[in-house]
Amino acid sequence: MAVSSQIETSVHIERHYAVTEIAEMWSLSADKVRELFENEPGVLVIGERTPRHKRRYVTLRVPQTVLERVHSRLSSKSGVR
Repeated sequence: MAVSSQIETSVHIERHYAVTEIAEMWSLSADKVRELFENEPGVLVIGERTPRHKRRYVTLRVPQTVLERVHSRLSSKSGVR
C-alpha cells in the first residue's frame, strides 16, 4: 500500500498544464488539444461536462505524465504508415 500512496502523492505535486500551454508547445489549436485530452484518464476536469445552459464551462489540467503518455502514443502512430 505504500507504493500506491506514493504514486498518488506524486500525481498531486507534478506539473499540470493548461490547454493553452499545450496548444502553444505543440503548435495546435486549443480545440484540438481539448479533443485529444478531454477523455484521457488522469486529466483533471473542473466544471460540468453536461451543463444546464448552452455553453459548457470545463477547465482541463493535464498532468506531466499524461502529457508524455499522449505524446508518446501520437508519436508512435505517426511513424506507422
